[in-house]
Amino acid sequence: MTMRRRTLLSSTYLSILLFGFFYEYSTIYGKSQTTDTASPSSIQSGPMLGYSTHKEVKIWVQTKTPSKVYAKYFISGSPEQSHITREVSTEHQKGNVAHLIVDQVEPGKTYEYILYINGKYQEPKSEQKFKTQPIWIGKPTGPPDIKFALGSCAFVNDPKYDTQAKPYGGEYFIYKSISAQKPDFMLWMGDNIYLREPDWESRTGFIYRYTEQRSLSELQPLLANVHHYATWDDHDWGPNDGDASFWMGATAEEIFKLFWANPNYAKKGIYGSFTWGDAQFFLMDDRSFRTANDNKTGARSFFGEEQLDWLVNGLAFSKATFKFVVVGGQVLNPLSVFENYSTYAEEREKLLSKIAKLKIKNLIFLTGDRHFTELSYLEEGFDYPIYDFTVSPLTSSTHPPITEKNPLRIDGTMVDAKRNFGTIEISGPLKQRTLIFKVFDSEGKELWLREIKAK
Repeated sequence: MTMRRRTLLSSTYLSILLFGFFYEYSTIYGKSQTTDTASPSSIQSGPMLGYSTHKEVKIWVQTKTPSKVYAKYFISGSPEQSHITREVSTEHQKGNVAHLIVDQVEPGKTYEYILYINGKYQEPKSEQKFKTQPIWIGKPTGPPDIKFALGSCAFVNDPKYDTQAKPYGGEYFIYKSISAQKPDFMLWMGDNIYLREPDWESRTGFIYRYTEQRSLSELQPLLANVHHYATWDDHDWGPNDGDASFWMGATAEEIFKLFWANPNYAKKGIYGSFTWGDAQFFLMDDRSFRTANDNKTGARSFFGEEQLDWLVNGLAFSKATFKFVVVGGQVLNPLSVFENYSTYAEEREKLLSKIAKLKIKNLIFLTGDRHFTELSYLEEGFDYPIYDFTVSPLTSSTHPPITEKNPLRIDGTMVDAKRNFGTIEISGPLKQRTLIFKVFDSEGKELWLREIKAK
């Protein structure tokens, strides 16, 4: 072969390599002018980031029609080293929902991701990044700083089915305010959707309501860039103040698990646990085992014996600095009002007595439901104080000015007649961790903060 012939071949080979690199780069960033260019969006709602661990993350997405979906992901700034998830087919009978498992990641990294539906690139409507949790045990840096957002009671108006005289939901821009806080993750503490009567009688109705709620445009950027964990209360379950007698309970559980992406669930019900840094979270189920509010003919159940034992064992075993128990309704408020745990006095006393005997440190209940916000504090009878941080509502109607005199309320922490959300920040060396509660209005204005030191 002549030198000229060898040079021509080398040039051709180099051109092919360069074309391949630029094709891949442009495809990842949505700038390709080939057949892989961005198509009109096939996404109904999402993407939403689910749980995050050291070695695995879940991405949730809902398509408009039955489709094949996968995600491409790479360490931020390094698109040439991308991976793809297994392709998942969405189905009409399952709400056209896909759960994508990201399983080729390293701890403590930030990744960018993009979606492909039926092989076509879906141009992001906002930034799309996720984080894996860092390894910190045994490291001189200690546990990472943690910041998470939390809230409850998120009503989205639907004139087709709403019966209120005036819109019950509003100020959806609160989700932009939450995004601006740049939390690592968000806790949804119940009444995350509001099932209407036409919804809770059928599987189709459940999927319709979740789809309507999840498709809210103001919500999408928060879903795409913040990890999400959830529990429920009555309006995610079925009828107002619903209990274990609800005839569609199995469907409520199925569709909750379809539309949320928690890392684990119990065999029955939706309770489970996860860790983030040196904090552990117990997501509780206050509906699947609940005795009817008006049934006072015998022993009354709020969590139920099996779930209660699981929680107590988990708290006893946990080595986490802070332990958070996430519940749809208030726990510490001693007033027997509405659906507070105090209306199930015997079971509540059983739980609190076990906590006292175990001398659990740094225990905080995170609760919703009440359409107002307050921080409660209980010390009498305990070696270590317990807190109950109630945060509500996000977008639902607000509570009129409160006259309820919760004796455990910390002065200055009541927020009523105003939509709001909270954040919790944990920082400092392992032996000197500090926790800060903050509450913000829907526009992101800070309303109050309280700081506590780990015991």
